[in-house]
Amino acid sequence: MKFKFDTKSMVLLGVLTAIVMLFSFTPIGSIPIGPLVITLNVIPVAIAAVALGPVGGAIIGGVFGMFSFLQCFGIGIPSGMGAVLADISPVLAFVQRFIPRALDGFLAGLIFNAVAKATDVRVSCFVTGFCTALMNTAFFMLALVFLFGNTEYVQGLMDGKSILPFIVSFVGINAVFEMITATIVTGAVGFALYQAKLIKPAESK
Repeated sequence: MKFKFDTKSMVLLGVLTAIVMLFSFTPIGSIPIGPLVITLNVIPVAIAAVALGPVGGAIIGGVFGMFSFLQCFGIGIPSGMGAVLADISPVLAFVQRFIPRALDGFLAGLIFNAVAKATDVRVSCFVTGFCTALMNTAFFMLALVFLFGNTEYVQGLMDGKSILPFIVSFVGINAVFEMITATIVTGAVGFALYQAKLIKPAESK
């Protein structure tokens, strides 16, 4: 599906941006557990990918990343980890918060289109929700390790573990919760949008 800056797209982008703002500035979308936060912001990113394709997914992913970066400075729901990382390097903290989320949304849009061609819209909505949450966690943690892995803070978190065991043990139930929630909600909302003819995925070949 090609992205067009038409009225429908702008309205959907506006609504999804408002949801990201609501989730970022109120406790509704953030559940703190230790140094990490279970976030529901992956859901509007996934819905944008489903409804607006890779470009729309990247836009809302970028919005999510921007607000995630602002949380490093106590704007919205504060992020303890973000505050430490921003104190080490604000530039790297921005990269670590913004790029993975924008990339997540873009790739989620590609995944939706590919799965929709191979199966159907309902399945592709659920798969996209799951993949968006999975990639969000993977990209976020990989960026953390690669950008801040040599710092005392992250070395302390890793406690001698290699990258994969560290990521799995660190995110734990957080990632599982995000994936389950994003899968269910994106599947339901995405298919409802399709039924309302607000989604028109690429046709199967």
